[in-house]
Amino acid sequence: MRDGENQVFRLPGKIIVRINKPGQDQVAHREVFLGRWLNDNGVQAIEPLAVSQPVIAADHPVTFWHELPPRRPGTPQQVAQALKRLHALPVPDELARHSLAPFVRLYERITGALWLRDTDRDWLLDQLTSLRDQWADRPAGMADAVIHGDAWAGNVVDVEGQGVTLMDLERCTVGPPEWDLTSTACRLTSYGTLSAALYSEYCEAYGLDVTNWSGFDLFRDTRELRVTCFAAYLAQGRTELRENAQLRVDSLRGRNGPRPWHWEPID
Repeated sequence: MRDGENQVFRLPGKIIVRINKPGQDQVAHREVFLGRWLNDNGVQAIEPLAVSQPVIAADHPVTFWHELPPRRPGTPQQVAQALKRLHALPVPDELARHSLAPFVRLYERITGALWLRDTDRDWLLDQLTSLRDQWADRPAGMADAVIHGDAWAGNVVDVEGQGVTLMDLERCTVGPPEWDLTSTACRLTSYGTLSAALYSEYCEAYGLDVTNWSGFDLFRDTRELRVTCFAAYLAQGRTELRENAQLRVDSLRGRNGPRPWHWEPID
């Protein structure tokens, strides 16, 4: 079904199996815990099978989940409402020691994208250093909460007969709620895939417009760097993605004019 950050397969019996990379044992444990804890606390999420997991196979943590019925991406309003419920939850003890790591694996993705020109790779590394430095002194915002971490409409879905459901809990952790809100804001400001009217509905449903916050530019720039590095990383082994990834690099470097840019999504 998917070969990106992890590999995802459909098994007989409406079971989904996720295969994480070696060394991701704790991430897999946390995903399983969150799948159970969220459903027990009034926030609908993908549900792990009631078996002892993860299973370690050839150093890969493997987890098993109930397959969702047919679904569609959540509307901006549904995404906002789901995030508002999520951010209102008390932080469980099992999650308290985990915190948002917005720059995880970015250095490895940049240096591993050997197909990039040296000048582009050097620029991305400089941008990574700059954003890390700014993050350490970022403006104050809302109190840290349980956040999804990757809250775009494909991960907050409207499931047939079931309602809005959170998927892909790998990045779910403790951190600033503004990080979740920036995902949808970037659809308006960075990529032009969301109208101002729908974004207004999103802000009204949550009760906040994150673009008015003094730290938004930093969060936006970090989001843009993350999705660009992911594309560059995938394009190392999938040459058909290199034009898309190069477009993202060129946009960040100012070669394609001001935002919003128009990038094709990567499957």
